Amino acid sequence: MAHSCVIALTGKGGVGKTSLSAAILRILTEEKPEAKILAIDADPAVGLSVALGVEVRETLDDIRLRVARDVTEGLSETQDILAEARFRLFEAMQEQRGFAFLAIGRPEAAGCYCAINTYLRQVISLLTDEFDYVVIDGEAGIEQINRRVMEKVTHLLCVSDQSRKGIQIIATINEVANTLVAADQVGAVLNRVLLPERVTESEIGGVPLLAVIPPDPAHAENDIEGRSVFDLPPDSVLLSGARTILQRMNIL
Repeated sequence: MAHSCVIALTGKGGVGKTSLSAAILRILTEEKPEAKILAIDADPAVGLSVALGVEVRETLDDIRLRVARDVTEGLSETQDILAEARFRLFEAMQEQRGFAFLAIGRPEAAGCYCAINTYLRQVISLLTDEFDYVVIDGEAGIEQINRRVMEKVTHLLCVSDQSRKGIQIIATINEVANTLVAADQVGAVLNRVLLPERVTESEIGGVPLLAVIPPDPAHAENDIEGRSVFDLPPDSVLLSGARTILQRMNIL
């Protein structure tokens, strides 16, 4: 690939972004076995690790705090911050079957995620040159879009259910992203739709509709039993939906 493909999933909370992120990652590892693939759990709820079956040892916020502490205590020169942060970043990445994994973590201070979002933006910029594909499970809402965390994204995927609120959030994300994100493509997905055959729209919230995914019993059973997306049968509804999305975004 000439340039990295950076796929970010965003939308209202509780619509299945994390499950879909994991499914997209599995499809990429199967279809692109020679590619360098990175999964970033950018949602403070820290769900992607569970969906992928990864045990998190160190997070992005752990690295940020450690580097900041070393600088404050005079253990590192300011000019060495980037080199040290980069080294620790790759050290913290967990190599899995066909991909690497990095989690943002939960900042110690409650409420504001400003510092970690700023750091995450720099990390994404740094890592896009190191990987062929980057899949980012973004936090709910538009905060990471507003803070330009996703400015390096090439494919922005807006996920919603059929609720009015979910679709309104997609419209808002699209409006903000048009100004702040230089994505090659923005697409929408309706997830967990009970009657997909009744969906006739070609776009949602002003965004082209790429896929309508019904509930997946196999995935629900997986969740209950604590298994990862890699345990799903190849013909599962969720995986089929993820494959459709990647095909319609011209990634496969």
